[in-house]
Amino acid sequence: MKTTLITGGNSGIGAAIGDLLRARGERVVSLGLEMPAAGQENLYGYTVDLTNAAATAKVAAEIAADHAIDAVVHNAGAILPALLSDANPNDVLTLAQLHLAAPMALTQAVLPGMTERGFGRILFITSRASMGMPTRSAYAATKAGVHGLMRTWALELAPSGITVNAIAPGPVLTENFWGIVPRDGELQEKIANGVPVRRIGTPEDIANAAGFFLDTNASFVTGQVLYVCGGASLGGQPS
Repeated sequence: MKTTLITGGNSGIGAAIGDLLRARGERVVSLGLEMPAAGQENLYGYTVDLTNAAATAKVAAEIAADHAIDAVVHNAGAILPALLSDANPNDVLTLAQLHLAAPMALTQAVLPGMTERGFGRILFITSRASMGMPTRSAYAATKAGVHGLMRTWALELAPSGITVNAIAPGPVLTENFWGIVPRDGELQEKIANGVPVRRIGTPEDIANAAGFFLDTNASFVTGQVLYVCGGASLGGQPS
């Protein structure tokens, strides 16, 4: 039975990916700020603040000792929006730890097992904002950095049977989204109308794409970024 570690696995996109995998009969290890609800089959939980490097290293070692991890979904993220005139340079360091350094520490901890078994799946959830978006200096920079990290790992790990890919969502209805955009308000409707498919994505939209990359049969796809964004990455506007 395949076991997948998902950061930020208790809600939103991470929870949707976990639900999809458990419906396949797989195990999920959720790592987040809170434990998942008890009593869910094939779901194990650990807590950590991934912006804390020492705490991340400690929990990474615990997870690697407790579980044979076959796949990792690096999903946890934060936005910290601000225009350039108001941006705090320290936000870049915070998000670099969360989006880049923490995934590196977690992957390093479980990599020996993947290499020994000759199989692994590493998937990053990044963002369409990596292409540029107002108020997203720290977020866009670190998410774009993830794409370089992902492609580098894809080249290094391909001979070991380990694929590394990324999904870059457009706007998705999650608590992160509603933390910036009022729920069901005028701005949400405006954003939806600006997406070519005329709606905002759901966590399940992203989970469906993740299911492909994490599948054992997806062994010939590595180093790729898939924009699951309703066409928003194309740059055009609906008529």
